[in-house]
Amino acid sequence: MSLSLALAVTVLLPGCSVLPGAGEDRQTVTVWLMRGSASAEFIERFTEDFEKQNGDIDLDIRLQEWTGIGDKVKAGLKAEDGPDVIEVGNTQVAQYVDEGGLYDLTLESARDLGMKDWLPGLAEPGRYNGSQYGIPWYAANRVVIYNKDLFAQAGIDEPPTTRAQWIADTQRLNSGGNQGIYLAGQDWYTLAGFIWDEGGELATEAEGTRGVWEGSLHSAAALRGMEFYRQLQALGEGPRDADEEHPPQAGVFAKGDVAQIVAVPGTARAIEEKNPELKGKLGYFPIPGKTAAKPGAVFTGGSDLVVRGKTGDRRSAVAVIEALAGKKWQKDLARTMNYVPNKTTLASAVAGEEGIAAMAAGAAHGRATPASPQWAAVEADNPIKAYMSKVLAGSDPKTEAKAASRRITEELDVSGS
Repeated sequence: MSLSLALAVTVLLPGCSVLPGAGEDRQTVTVWLMRGSASAEFIERFTEDFEKQNGDIDLDIRLQEWTGIGDKVKAGLKAEDGPDVIEVGNTQVAQYVDEGGLYDLTLESARDLGMKDWLPGLAEPGRYNGSQYGIPWYAANRVVIYNKDLFAQAGIDEPPTTRAQWIADTQRLNSGGNQGIYLAGQDWYTLAGFIWDEGGELATEAEGTRGVWEGSLHSAAALRGMEFYRQLQALGEGPRDADEEHPPQAGVFAKGDVAQIVAVPGTARAIEEKNPELKGKLGYFPIPGKTAAKPGAVFTGGSDLVVRGKTGDRRSAVAVIEALAGKKWQKDLARTMNYVPNKTTLASAVAGEEGIAAMAAGAAHGRATPASPQWAAVEADNPIKAYMSKVLAGSDPKTEAKAASRRITEELDVSGS
């Protein structure tokens, strides 16, 4: 089936169904991909090649919108004629497993998919209760985007590779009417990386239990992460009570007097659109770690691929995932979409792109949010953001961290008590 015909179908065909008149051995695999995750050209190339390599399988690839996707996926997993393969956000896997809607792909992961080389920030959230349900597809994470002219004016020849040097350089940059860094007070994804670097967690499973989570922002390690954030954030004029989208930090950086921001490399395009004079003047480096031995930990965003538990043909569904997650199409997707491939061993595929290479270096030490099915409830009215603003405004970090941890524990309580 051609891509154009597959995308034009509006009536949901049964997943992995036998095509009328095509012989009993020919199957259709229905795949839900998110709009924007892959270009139309990539999907067309993949479809043509996959159907050529798998003569008994036709692909019905349907693009979905992120808005409202959670409820749509849940309904699709329960339906007898739902999709067979679904792209989901890497942090969403646990909630779909919890509802009993996914196939356990642990065997295929170990035997066929090379799971030992997967990026941890994609692999870990795809694992639930010791089994692998989500197969890493692509990753994206934050790096430091910097103004090369401002670095040169400050006499800084090379980007920092340690936290201590990062603070020292940012102090030098924060002068003469320039901001050393624009870091919004509620950029909790960036804070999470600092907490992980210190050995802390946003939440942990209660000792001796499984599935019972407790907030842990009040641990000594997590408090050290918050203290580093406070020091860095003070070297600029980022608002204490807003996140990086209020106002959008690309617009702030585009004014030309900000030396650094923490963002995904793609943000550079928005900066250059607002200020074309900055073209060729933007650089990238991984968020520095505590030592130069490795970059700092980062929150890894991206997508995993899952198989609906009620699929009529697990073999064909897995074949699609094996291809999408395999070396050939991982390299193609990374180069086409400026993503990080799903394996550390494939980082060379984007080595020629400065921003993507910096992102790949950080992704090797990436993490994801706690693997609780309830984590979305935490983000819905995020107590981490409020905690950060209060600390940056001068409140006692220990007191505010304990209060935020209690809120997180309450949101993650599956008992409803």
